[in-house]
Amino acid sequence: MPLIKDRFYFLFQTTRGLTLLAIAMISLVTAIFGMLSGPMAEMGIDIVKILGFKLVEAEREARIITLYHAIAIAVVAIETYFITRMIPMKKRQRSLINTTITIGYLSTMIGGLGFGYFGQNWVLHLIFISGQMLVFFAGSVLAIALWPWRKEYYSLNTEYSRTKKGMNLERAAFFTMVVATLGSALFGAIPGSYYGNGFETFLAEDTIRLVEKTILQKSIIGHLHIMLTLIGIAITLIVGRWFEFKGILHKIAMPLMIIGTITITIGAWSVVFLEGAHTIIYVGSTLVMVAALFLVIFGFGKLIRTRLDEQGIKKGNFFQSIAALVHDPVKFGPLWQMVFMNFTVSGIGIFMAVKLTEIIRVWPWRVERVVLTGHWHILSGIIATIILFYYADLIGLKGKIRFWYGWLIIIFSDLAFLSVTIYGIRWMFVSESGENLISEWTLKLTELGIPIVLVVLAALMVWRLIDLFKNKGIWMKELKDSKEQEIK
Repeated sequence: MPLIKDRFYFLFQTTRGLTLLAIAMISLVTAIFGMLSGPMAEMGIDIVKILGFKLVEAEREARIITLYHAIAIAVVAIETYFITRMIPMKKRQRSLINTTITIGYLSTMIGGLGFGYFGQNWVLHLIFISGQMLVFFAGSVLAIALWPWRKEYYSLNTEYSRTKKGMNLERAAFFTMVVATLGSALFGAIPGSYYGNGFETFLAEDTIRLVEKTILQKSIIGHLHIMLTLIGIAITLIVGRWFEFKGILHKIAMPLMIIGTITITIGAWSVVFLEGAHTIIYVGSTLVMVAALFLVIFGFGKLIRTRLDEQGIKKGNFFQSIAALVHDPVKFGPLWQMVFMNFTVSGIGIFMAVKLTEIIRVWPWRVERVVLTGHWHILSGIIATIILFYYADLIGLKGKIRFWYGWLIIIFSDLAFLSVTIYGIRWMFVSESGENLISEWTLKLTELGIPIVLVVLAALMVWRLIDLFKNKGIWMKELKDSKEQEIK
């Protein structure tokens, strides 16, 4: 009985346990509902018949959006666990936030997917909505806990970004991101409240060629973009805290991150009434990207210095520095993914915006739709890999397992993301008649990369699940460490 109690405490009270549960739930949902995709269906796996899904074609968009929310809110929960672990706050606040958001994302996931895929039982829809309300409440408590003007959390360390009076600007950046996320959640909830009264479910990518969009449609499109952006900003701040980002670059980056977050958010909210809202978004994005660049520069330098010091090398040459940089793929991975993102997400997005009329709108609608859909999914995938890197470091993955885990995720996720990018913009460098070969190979590489990353994740989850059933498993040590951390 005590061991059952300990396992329950580990899963629902410690950062490692809560993160493990959330990643496991996301993995399970991805594995099951990923079987509805074309490649899996072609293998003859009829998941609809096996699980008894009730799929009405007219409800397809609503099901997809429910699935997106189920996964996205679980990701938000994981980032929240990281934040409550990293940022000083009262113990009761940390406990309330983690408990509430856990119940919230589980309710959202179970209620939403049950309602969408197993028939419209409206009790499940109530659970779905209630779960989102709990997540919003947890976010509100998190904003209160992160209030940066509380003097007990002022910083005296001049190596970090702070005001003259000592207010910690990194804490202020986290606070700004949380408040912006709460406001942006409401920004998307307002159109939802108009269901049956002038609003119908739609996929944002289906509206790209509409000359006129309703205010509610613009609101949903703005909500989609800003929420994904804020999730990205959150993971950037988390990585900065993980790497103990400080110094002159930190002092410049944090104000840029705060101003950039506010600017992007205002721009996204303005799409419903302001014609030039995208210009505001571009300005905010630039500020955030510069702040992220400073983090990458600091992180690369720290990885090189740390490894060279371990080797007893005072000043390494170019090749020694590169070897030191890539020595630990779990630490190198998050920073590299931020760089790689510029080639597959940020750069492509800016190019599409600049050349929208000249090039993109000349392409068939289905091609532009694929580019946009891939654009959002690549960004989501990159954020997911960064979370997996931090989790691996959090649980103390070491040795060859750490090496292979890190490099398999980096190589094969980036192979898939790059292939999707090339597939989307293939018409820029091949003719319509000559696209078959490049389409065939990019799709094959994507279907190679993604499954390998999922297999690596599955192996991690199976290992942790088996360990959880051991009376003296690694989870016991992690539980002890968590309790010591609380006391400290």
